[in-house]
Amino acid sequence: MTGRPTSAVSRETDQHSAHQTAPVLWLRLFLPFAGAYFLSYLYRTANAVIGPALTDELALGAGSLGLLTSAFFLTFAAAQLPLGMLLDRFGARRVESGLLLIAACGATFFGMGHCISDLAIGRGLIGLGASACLMAAFKAFSLWFPPERQASLTGWIMTSGGLGALAATAPLEAALRVTGWRDIFFGLAFLTLVVAFWLFLSVPEKTGNAQPEPLFAQWQGVKQIFSSAHFWRFAPLGLSITGGFMAIQSLWSISWLMRVNAYSRATAAEHLAAMSVAMLVTYMLIGLLATWLARRGIKPIRLLAGALGLSLLTLGVIVTQSFSQTYLLWIAYGIFSSFGTLSYSLAASGFPSALSGRANTAFNLMVFAGAFAVQWTIGVLIELFESQGQNPANAHRAALLGLLGVQVAAYLWFCFAPRKR
Repeated sequence: MTGRPTSAVSRETDQHSAHQTAPVLWLRLFLPFAGAYFLSYLYRTANAVIGPALTDELALGAGSLGLLTSAFFLTFAAAQLPLGMLLDRFGARRVESGLLLIAACGATFFGMGHCISDLAIGRGLIGLGASACLMAAFKAFSLWFPPERQASLTGWIMTSGGLGALAATAPLEAALRVTGWRDIFFGLAFLTLVVAFWLFLSVPEKTGNAQPEPLFAQWQGVKQIFSSAHFWRFAPLGLSITGGFMAIQSLWSISWLMRVNAYSRATAAEHLAAMSVAMLVTYMLIGLLATWLARRGIKPIRLLAGALGLSLLTLGVIVTQSFSQTYLLWIAYGIFSSFGTLSYSLAASGFPSALSGRANTAFNLMVFAGAFAVQWTIGVLIELFESQGQNPANAHRAALLGLLGVQVAAYLWFCFAPRKR
């Protein structure tokens, strides 16, 4: 006998097994999580295309539509802090597969809804059920794949989300020509059930891990994150810029293109599809090139600062309509805004590795709380300006100008806030 602890032997066995079966792990572990994140992003952005159909059938105003759609972000955000602790205690496989069952119930309830309260409850259940799709993937990847593969895995999992966003544009608009939005959500509910069982049956368990921290110690870690100046340097970016982009992409982009640019729903969906393709390519390039660029002196924080500055500039051009090539503008807006995903790792980098999961979920809370607030507030402002006699185009323009002002303030704070050494 060597006298080595059983846990050490178990860890070596796990590492050897992961090394020997990397292609099998890719099939058993990555693909189920990619399927889940694909559905999460599709659910998140679907209302941008089906919003006009909901408005016509249920006679919804802009404020009601904004509140209904943002219910996804509200429950998603509320789940983030307990989610980090659940993932540490029960593992990504059990947590995510269980939550996906809730998403399937929410999609079914949404498809059966006949009033705004029914739809808001369904949308909220979908948000709760989809809340673990990205964070659970990050947790599983950190356990099963070596550190040098994390950047590429992040790029590829974000690519699956980009495919979900793409599916929620022109393909979804084409599906609406064939069937109703209710049938589409019943179909999504079935697909979510399939992915939930696939993930539960396919993803391997990690054995020999250390015992999870007590609940009190976990909450102390959360408190440490929220009392950190480093975290609050990045948090306003998540609240206003990344969250604001989500709000626009998942609802108000189509409304802007139809009401301000006077495009048809099909043409507006094509704009959103082009933006989603551009985001998809950007995510892939981030995964492939971020490490290479960092080694050559272009660090992720410089990429983040430069890209988000260009994102704000592009949104300003969209709002002021000072450039007529709308396809190019929305493509550029999607490309530059995609770099906001770098905020997750940069925000978490200021904490010990034991807190990285909770740092990521804390930042995710900021992002989705911002998406909820922005999406609802834009709808309220549009209704307010229209009630004061503004036409829909001017009402949309004034609401987005207000958002842009908040985003510029958050960006300036990020640029000039004290740095943590």
